[in-house]
Amino acid sequence: MALQDVSGFQDTPMSHMWNTPASLSRPMGDATPLLDMADERILGWGRFKSSERDGGVPLRFFIPTPQSSVPFRCDNRHTSLSSLSTSSSLPTRRPFPLSHGTTTLAFVFQGGVIAAADTRASCSGLVACPSAQKILPIHSHLLVTTSGSGADCMLWERILAREIRLYQLRHGRRLSITGSAKLLSHMLHPFKGTDVCVAATLCGWDKRDRCGPKLFYVCSDGTRLQGELFSVGSGSPYAYGVLDGEVRWSLNEEEAISLAREAVYRATHRDAYSGNCVDLFHITAQGYCRRDREDLREEYHRKRERVLKRGKEESEEDKK
Repeated sequence: MALQDVSGFQDTPMSHMWNTPASLSRPMGDATPLLDMADERILGWGRFKSSERDGGVPLRFFIPTPQSSVPFRCDNRHTSLSSLSTSSSLPTRRPFPLSHGTTTLAFVFQGGVIAAADTRASCSGLVACPSAQKILPIHSHLLVTTSGSGADCMLWERILAREIRLYQLRHGRRLSITGSAKLLSHMLHPFKGTDVCVAATLCGWDKRDRCGPKLFYVCSDGTRLQGELFSVGSGSPYAYGVLDGEVRWSLNEEEAISLAREAVYRATHRDAYSGNCVDLFHITAQGYCRRDREDLREEYHRKRERVLKRGKEESEEDKK
């Protein structure tokens, strides 16, 4: 899709929306985005431009706007289909509030960036999916840990990946980690105050100018923070309790991985909305490396065995 956008190729089922006079008259080699003003009005997309660089080529990014979105309202009362069809401006009522939770974390150390998350997708008291993927790769040197509404997180991850790929095709290089976080913040800011629920941590290694590991937190209200340690989700207070006293720059790879696993385990043990398995990613200058998914029940049994063994040793020492 990104290559079609850059090259001007058009072969989609929605040709009646795309085949406007302006788009049909455009030469095939033109790198101008396909969306003209009519398309922007139909799809509800806005345009963000930065200052012109790189030989006069403007940087163009498309930012969704909430103009065409239907607001949601939590209400237990039911609404008939006829009332919804008569007026599109009426808010759609949810049958129940969508409560959800998760545990994601990421931190920087001398060996790169460690990102970890549980795999339980919850909806109120229901475990919707025990094997959800909450750490999403954007490219070889950038990952995003997601917390919030699962549908919103997947949508914005795809939008971000597309825009970064378009930037690379247009300019011959990848957008920096800082630029990617700023872009996501700009795209999410128009949805401040709506029901869009996204809390993302961008974990990456910036190879430009020897920048090294980078970590950014971006929220659905447009907030963008840079730091060396972030934990997001309903289990984050428990994860911070483990990470705050143990995270340091001098950690080696095995120590960092063990610490991230322990933090997720402690959070899932106390937080009902988190659980099942743990996903671990390690980002270095060579790219990201994903470790095998581990079942947290095995970690619980290993911890239980260590506690029992320690108790037996202490009882034997007391007898002596």
